[in-house]
Amino acid sequence: MEDTQGGPLSRDLLLGSWRMTSWVARDVATGERKDALGQNPQGTVVYTLQRVTFLILKNNRKRPERLPPSDEEKIALFETMFAYSGTYTVESDRVVHHVDMSWNEAWSGTEQVRFCKVDEQTLTYTSAPAPSPFDGREVVHEVTYVREK
Repeated sequence: MEDTQGGPLSRDLLLGSWRMTSWVARDVATGERKDALGQNPQGTVVYTLQRVTFLILKNNRKRPERLPPSDEEKIALFETMFAYSGTYTVESDRVVHHVDMSWNEAWSGTEQVRFCKVDEQTLTYTSAPAPSPFDGREVVHEVTYVREK
C-alpha cells in the first residue's frame, strides 16, 4: 500500500473509523459503471490494531411492518446490506481482509483483497475483479471513504 506521496505506508494510517462517500461497481465485461447500492449508500469501516469491521447498507432500506419481519422482508433486508469482520494484513499496494465472520457465510474463511490508497483524510479501495455479492456479475469495485472525526 502506498500513501499519496508514493512511499511505503504503515498500517497506523488505516487505524480509525471511516465513512463511505461513494461505491461504484464497474462491470468487467461491458465497462458499465453504476452505484453498487444505489445513490448515497451508508457504510462504515473501522480498523483497530487487531481487526477490521465493515457495515454497509443501501440507502432508504424499507423498515419491516412488524417484528419479527416476514420472510420477504428478511430477504429484502439481507439483499440491501453486507457486513463482515476479520483480521487484516497490509502489503505494499493492498490490504488483505482475512474474513472470519460475515453476513453471508460464503464470505467467512475468505480473503478479500483491496488495492488501496490512503492519506490522513481519504481511503480509496479498488477490488480485484470478482463476482458481485449482489448479482454475480464480474465487477471491479471502487469505494471511497473519509475519516470520521
